[in-house]
Amino acid sequence: MYFIDVQGTLISDADKSPIEGSIEFISELNRKNIPYMIVTNNTKKKSHDFYEYLLSIGFEISFDKYLDPLMLLETRVDKSSVAAYGAAEFLKTLESMAYSFDYVKPKTVLIAIKEDFSADEYAQMIDFLLAGASLVGMHETSIYAKNSKRYPGVGAILKLLEFATSVSYKVVGKPSSAFYMQALQELQKQDKSAKFDTITMISDDVKGDLGGAKELGMRTIFVTSGKYKSAQEIVPFLDEKLRPDLVYKNMQEIMEKI
Repeated sequence: MYFIDVQGTLISDADKSPIEGSIEFISELNRKNIPYMIVTNNTKKKSHDFYEYLLSIGFEISFDKYLDPLMLLETRVDKSSVAAYGAAEFLKTLESMAYSFDYVKPKTVLIAIKEDFSADEYAQMIDFLLAGASLVGMHETSIYAKNSKRYPGVGAILKLLEFATSVSYKVVGKPSSAFYMQALQELQKQDKSAKFDTITMISDDVKGDLGGAKELGMRTIFVTSGKYKSAQEIVPFLDEKLRPDLVYKNMQEIMEKI
């Protein structure tokens, strides 16, 4: 059984095209009736829009096998009085979900990803948190890759704000245990015997996605088709308990080796 990441794992960070072997891997799971969930930290597009994009580029996935943080957000963050930070698409998606923005005295500071956060935005976030707002991240990704550059991910920004203000944070998407628990519950609709120790998580985010999966007892596969150019950039510096069980170049190599 599998949990499978999307960005950098199934589709390229560069142009959002399918990575070698990714369509074939999903097709093989479908053919063999192997249970799986697509677990993405998509926050820019509406959930169904991003799902439809995956279908449009060749993935054969039913919507009941898809989960992203936006699908859980309404149960995690109250819609009133939110200071939201992230890409323009993310803010538009929140508006479509009837979230009310407040940049004067918000109840919640909500962080998603973008590559060009300004110092003034960080200053504003800090003021809101010190004034009593809660801190929530849409996910806890370590690195954000775009245009052949790597930026601090939401997880890194959350750590920065926590250190600056001593305000602890919550996470909606991966690698939060709540998100993985929801994914497990959905997987159990395919196979009632599913448990974390029967699942293999595949992702290019070895610190975020795979670290959280490992802590819950999942087997982990790290692919170097996304955020990291090689395992040597990051794996030797991880706690031994959180290191991935296997490392492969991409989904094609996984198909050839497993």
